[in-house]
Amino acid sequence: MSQATDLYCVMGNPVAHSRSPAIHARFAELTGEVLAYERRLVALDGFAEGVRDFAAQGGRGCNVTVPFKTEAPALATHCSERVQLAGAANTLAFRADGSIHCDNTDGLGLVADITRNAGVALQGASVLLVGAGGAAAGVLGPLLQAGARHVTIANRTEAKAQALVQSHRPLATQRGAQLAASTLAGVEGAFDVVVNATASSLAGDAVPVAASVLRSGGLAYDMMYGPAAQGFLDWAAAHGAVPRDGLGMLVEQAAEAFAFWRGVRPPSAQVLAELQAQLALQTH
Repeated sequence: MSQATDLYCVMGNPVAHSRSPAIHARFAELTGEVLAYERRLVALDGFAEGVRDFAAQGGRGCNVTVPFKTEAPALATHCSERVQLAGAANTLAFRADGSIHCDNTDGLGLVADITRNAGVALQGASVLLVGAGGAAAGVLGPLLQAGARHVTIANRTEAKAQALVQSHRPLATQRGAQLAASTLAGVEGAFDVVVNATASSLAGDAVPVAASVLRSGGLAYDMMYGPAAQGFLDWAAAHGAVPRDGLGMLVEQAAEAFAFWRGVRPPSAQVLAELQAQLALQTH
């Protein structure tokens, strides 16, 4: 690798499963950008140190995954409005002057996948967001920006859902949207779009909400992808909803990060189609 190659990475724990290196390598190939992208496993108490080390080695930017997204903003010199609202970041850029800029591209990725790739309108939609952790916090703002009319946040502890409602209330008011908080068991009504932002799929747990939340023909979206999401997808399909996993969100948030770093927008739809084809071959 020549000194001229710009270096990027994804930091997390665990991180071995991450498809980000393959996605960014393909983006670089298709756009003619010259860069290298690697996985970096960081100790649970070593995120700040890991970021400093990577920057010192000439790193130009990094993606941040579980469980460090809420730690990332504290290391940045400049945080986007999305980061300030979510209290979490998934993309850091190391500038030549030593400053660190951070953004959260998760919500943009989710919205792009739902509206562009799945062809489902969020304008005027009712949305159930299951979970109130970093993943949910990262997507709530963009869902409101995309025109969702009503968003209910359901969580095991309602207080955590209520905190998200409070922090996003000004944006919801500005957009003419309604926000509500609920326990997982207390959700009432059926929704146009249900988004699972909990780690239930990763843990192999049962779906955390009742099937009554699904509208026939509505979209049921799990932020996980691959085998981890299968239980949720099967449940959704069995109850008349249209299931979708988070692979498109992964590709679209990566495309937003790539554009943030390089100023070039990669052909995300093409890369998603290629990835889906590869996965289909592996599962058959």
